[in-house]
Amino acid sequence: MEISEYLIPLDPKRFDRFAEQKNLMGHVVRKFIEGESFPELTGCHVAFIGVGESRGSVNNVGCSEAPDPIRERFYELKQAGYSYNIADLGNLRIGETLEDTYAAVTTILVELLREGIVPVIFGGSQDLTLAQYIAYQKLEETVNIVGVDAHFNLGKMDDANSSDCYVGKIVLHEPNFLFNYSNIGYQTYFVGTDQVELMEKLYFDAYRLGNVRKDMEEVEPIVRNADMLSFDVTAIRQSDAPGNGNASPNGFYGEEACQIVRYAGMSDKLTSFGLYEVNPSLDIRSQTSHLAAQMMWYFLEGYYNRKRDVPLNNKNGFLKYRVSMRQAEQEIVFYKSEKSQRWWMEVPVPNGKTRYQRHHLVPCSYKDYETACRDEMPERWWQAYQKLS
Repeated sequence: MEISEYLIPLDPKRFDRFAEQKNLMGHVVRKFIEGESFPELTGCHVAFIGVGESRGSVNNVGCSEAPDPIRERFYELKQAGYSYNIADLGNLRIGETLEDTYAAVTTILVELLREGIVPVIFGGSQDLTLAQYIAYQKLEETVNIVGVDAHFNLGKMDDANSSDCYVGKIVLHEPNFLFNYSNIGYQTYFVGTDQVELMEKLYFDAYRLGNVRKDMEEVEPIVRNADMLSFDVTAIRQSDAPGNGNASPNGFYGEEACQIVRYAGMSDKLTSFGLYEVNPSLDIRSQTSHLAAQMMWYFLEGYYNRKRDVPLNNKNGFLKYRVSMRQAEQEIVFYKSEKSQRWWMEVPVPNGKTRYQRHHLVPCSYKDYETACRDEMPERWWQAYQKLS
């Protein structure tokens, strides 16, 4: 079955006009327009998919209307002069049930991932992250997920599928190919200390909003280690993103959200990006749709600045540093890219756990190297070691 059968073409009256100005993103993106053929995907770098599904939303039903308002704002933005090869595949045909929608999203993503195309899913509620994850399970790849969210969304075992419990559903899903889940930007008064403790017991990584905002550059290694990113606009403060039924006064500023997704785009490892929970019915002068469009623009900015310098197989072009930890009787090996100045550290993989081999080089920062030089174990190294063991 062709993936085009799962998709609805765009209205030419609404979107054809953007192709007229050569300096706009709407000109460089190949679109699935009604009455025209499906875009050629050979050599495509990034594919956009609008998913107007809100049956799994919690207090945010209008998010089903988000894809086209976001798309309009994105097409109005100026291009940055890269050799873009981007396709907009239109909007998903919503399934008869929520699970049918998940299955359709998964099927499309599997095909795109196999072709080396990075899917960008936008619109709809964040429970679509479950479908995003299952695509990797179908490909039998262990996966690192990063969620930018004010909540953990762990839910309960018997909860129906919803944006409140998708992380718990992923943890319990069989067969399970989840290697790690990292939350960026949680707010303690939304999650409680019991859920923080549960995240620690699961060896998941959780980074509180205030700590993240003190040093945004430390987000880069977290996102660089992700295979997929799920971004809930609830993590952005209401003043910057009012179009969300769960918006609150605190959260990331709009420019910080753009910085995070730019880091994601730059990651050679990251292969899919989901942007969820924009609700046009609650928006003010399309402010949230406009911010979502700018986040997508910054994701592409990052993508077209990828350095292709992950030291997994070839260590040429890297400086190698060995740090002997006297107290822990452990040596940590660091690699620094001469091209991008980014850092990685080696974490030993136990015998017989070859499926985790691609995770043994953990992205880190210069601060982790400094910590090791003080004979202190970098927390990032210890967290990765516990997961691999």
